[in-house]
Amino acid sequence: MIPEERGAGSMTAAQAAVSPRETAAPPDERQVLRRSMAFKGLAHLTLLGQRSKGAAFAAVEIVALASLPLIVRKVTELVTLGSPMPEIPVRFRPNSLFMLIDGITVLAALGVFVLLYAVSVASARRIAREMTVLGSRESSVRRSPFADLANRAFPLVGLAPTFLLIMFFVVVPLVFSALVAFTNYSSPSNIPPGATIDWVGFENFQRLFGGSAAGTSALARVFGWTIVWALLATGTCYFGGMVMAVVMQNSSLRITPFFRAVFILPYAIPGVVSLLVWRNLLNGAFGTVNRTLEAMHLISDPIPWLSDPWLAKFVVVAINLWCGFPYFMLLVTGTMTSISQDIVEAAKIDGANSFQIFRRIQAPIILYQTMPLIIMSFAANINNFGAIFFLSGGDPSVSDSVTTGAGGTDIMVSWIYKLTVDLQQYQNASVLAIMIFLIIAPFAIFNFRRTKSFKEGEL
Repeated sequence: MIPEERGAGSMTAAQAAVSPRETAAPPDERQVLRRSMAFKGLAHLTLLGQRSKGAAFAAVEIVALASLPLIVRKVTELVTLGSPMPEIPVRFRPNSLFMLIDGITVLAALGVFVLLYAVSVASARRIAREMTVLGSRESSVRRSPFADLANRAFPLVGLAPTFLLIMFFVVVPLVFSALVAFTNYSSPSNIPPGATIDWVGFENFQRLFGGSAAGTSALARVFGWTIVWALLATGTCYFGGMVMAVVMQNSSLRITPFFRAVFILPYAIPGVVSLLVWRNLLNGAFGTVNRTLEAMHLISDPIPWLSDPWLAKFVVVAINLWCGFPYFMLLVTGTMTSISQDIVEAAKIDGANSFQIFRRIQAPIILYQTMPLIIMSFAANINNFGAIFFLSGGDPSVSDSVTTGAGGTDIMVSWIYKLTVDLQQYQNASVLAIMIFLIIAPFAIFNFRRTKSFKEGEL
């Protein structure tokens, strides 16, 4: 009996000799939260045993603290945008634009820092909860940090480079363009580095939306034409392509493939080349079209194809149809080939003619498949700079073109180009860019979500 008691006593001593780290109680969650919020990575280093992860989080915090003077200076410059220094040579003067860009970049970096801070706190709380459930610090949560990278954190780590690229190469330029609308950045008095720019609040918006009669009139005219242009450009190309696709699909001629190839040619030729060629052909003074019509004695005076405001609008829509319908013809052709011929044959047996088959069977399927593309095409045509600029240049001039720069066929995006390149009215161009975004984004999202394809989870 005595040896057995000694054995039991030896077992108790062995259990007591186990490392205290293996039997230590899990950390208090409130203490973990306080330390993780006090300094990034502190809870990982002192309470959770996650030294590699804690060191990485702490390094980010140390870099941020070391950069604090620079951050304060850049944010201050963002608020003030500098002060005039006429006594200093122009090339050595502080540039307000650089201050604006640097300030936005610093704020974006601060946003990333705050996001990492939140990730650090969430990571510490999660590990503390797992330790509490397991009842000991010596648990599976104290594995190598690379195990987390390969499992739980892999999606975040994989998306991190993309997120950073989007943040600094997409979001920062967009925010910069939007903030210009709230400054007086324009020629001739406020062009850095010769002069500084200042924050002016909503003055530019007030001037375009009622403060200036010429500006308001031009805005209403250009905006209205932009919507009409987008509707006509999208509708004519789509339905024109659909008609040609249906005709080619139902035609029994042997030369149908030849005609299909011919109709694709306008789409195969670069759009810029086609538009510039048409611009020369329709020139009122020496264009081939007018000279041919005069030689055939069909007209006595040249037709102002691109110099009459209303005729020029008709011309740009017609030429855009010529350039754009082949795309939708190919799209609809591909959709029609996916329709089961058994359904079509069954409809023919039931006595349906070609028009009824198209109306009841083919058209609903085509619209169902292509409606998201129609919506995106409409949004793209609102910003279809090339179709206007390379064909008509936004001309002809109208009554307010001298003061506003907006021509008779200008759409919003081509007017923005003229305001920036020709007039250097960057603040007004930024206001128009914000307006376009506020129109396109909600419209596209709302209509895209209402499509049957989206609701049924196919997109």
